[in-house]
Amino acid sequence: MPNSPPHPSRQRRKQDRPQELLDAALALFGEKGFAATRSEEVALRAGVSKGTLYLYYPSKEELLKAVIRDNLSQLIAEGAETVDSYEGTTVDLLRHLLLSWWDRVGNTPASAIHKIMLSEVRNFPEMAEFYTNEVINPAHDLLSRTVQRGIDRGEFRPVPLKEITLVLFAPMIFMSLHKHSLGACACPATQVDAGHVIATHIDVMIRGLLLTPAGPE
Repeated sequence: MPNSPPHPSRQRRKQDRPQELLDAALALFGEKGFAATRSEEVALRAGVSKGTLYLYYPSKEELLKAVIRDNLSQLIAEGAETVDSYEGTTVDLLRHLLLSWWDRVGNTPASAIHKIMLSEVRNFPEMAEFYTNEVINPAHDLLSRTVQRGIDRGEFRPVPLKEITLVLFAPMIFMSLHKHSLGACACPATQVDAGHVIATHIDVMIRGLLLTPAGPE
C-alpha cells in the first residue's frame, strides 16, 4: 500500500520545532545562565530528544547564536529597512525605532539576552565576537544613521554619533537587566514601571537632540 501522507498536526509540529527549541533555550539560558544549562535540559523543555536538538543546532553555542539572530538580528535588519524608506520626521522615526525595540525585546523574554551576554560573554570570546558583529555594530550603525538623518535635515543639533548611540540605548539595556534581577523580586521597593521609564527616557533624549527647543506636549 502507498505510504499515507503526513498527518497535518504532525507536519505543523515539525515546522514549529526550531522555534520551540529557540524558545526553550532562551528561557533556560535566562533562568540558569548559558554555561550552567545543558543541552539535554533544552531538549526536555522543548519536548524532544537530545538527538533531535542536534539535528537543528549542532552545539549549544550555535543554539545561542540562533536565539540572538531570531530575536535581535532580525529586528535590527527591519529597523535598517525602515530608516531607508521612512518619509516622516526623524523625531517620529527615532521614537518608532526605540519603542519597537522595547515592545519586541525589552518587554519580552528576549530581554534576557542582555543578561546572558553581560554576565557570561567574558568566558566565551567566540560569542563576544559574534554578538559584536551581529548585534552591537549593526545597532550602533542603525542609530547613528538615524541621528545623522536628523542632523542633515536640520531637525537635530550636531552631536557625537558614537557617544549618542550609547546614551540612547544604555537605559533600555538597564531596564532589561533590572527586569531579570531586582525587578524579578517580590519586594515592592524594587518595582518600577518600565514602560514609563522608557517613555520618559525617549522624551528627554529627543528634546535634547532637537535643534530648536520643543515646547510642552
